[in-house]
Amino acid sequence: MAEQPLPYSHKTHLKMGLKCTECHTMPGTGEVATFPAETKCMTCHASVKTDSPHILKLTEYAKKKEPVPWVRIYKLPEFVFFSHKVHLKVTDCAKCHGPVADREVMTKEKPIDMNSCMACHDEHKASNECNLCHNPA
Repeated sequence: MAEQPLPYSHKTHLKMGLKCTECHTMPGTGEVATFPAETKCMTCHASVKTDSPHILKLTEYAKKKEPVPWVRIYKLPEFVFFSHKVHLKVTDCAKCHGPVADREVMTKEKPIDMNSCMACHDEHKASNECNLCHNPA
C-alpha cells in the first residue's frame, strides 16, 4: 500500500455529497483527470479541522501554491492512451477504481492491464482495435 503525504478518506468526503469529478477535474480536452487542487480542499478546510496537523500541512502546501505530492495508485504505461471523458460517458469511476466511496484509504483494487481493459471493451461492445489505445508512433 502506498503511503500518502497526507491522510485522505474518500469515504468521509463522498459521504458528505462530493462527487469524483468535483475534485478530480478534467481540464482541457477532458482526457486526463487531475488530483484535487489544494485551493479546492481549502474551500472547506479554511474553517474545518483547522487545528489538525494534517490540515495545517495542507494549508502550507496551499500557501506556497505547491501541489500535495500524492502517490499515484493507478497508472497506465505511457504508450497507452486513455480518455476519462470517453469512459465516463459509459461507466462510472468504480468500474476501474473499485468502491472508492467505501474506502478510508485508496488502494489498487482492480487490475488495469490489457486483458481487463479488453474484457470491459467486449462487455460494452467497444472496439478492441490496437490503435484505439496504443498510439502508433
